[in-house]
Amino acid sequence: MPSTNTITAQHVRELLSSPDPDPRLVLLEGRPRVVPAAETGADRYRGAVEVVSREDLTARIGPGAPSERDLEALASRLQTVVSELGG
Repeated sequence: MPSTNTITAQHVRELLSSPDPDPRLVLLEGRPRVVPAAETGADRYRGAVEVVSREDLTARIGPGAPSERDLEALASRLQTVVSELGG
């Protein structure tokens, strides 16, 4: 079972399917969360580090719905980036 501090396919799926027009995957206190871009400046998200926006992620993966395997690979790549940044 992944740690609560690990970006998973579920986080990527949540980012891609968010009803918000501009969601972001952020780390807040080391934990991944999907939040609306408009709320990232709110006090409750103070200190959050943006990992990726849906717009940037969809530009990387192209058109069409990603498979579960694709979601897992994306999550792994995002987690690697975060780990390399010390997150």
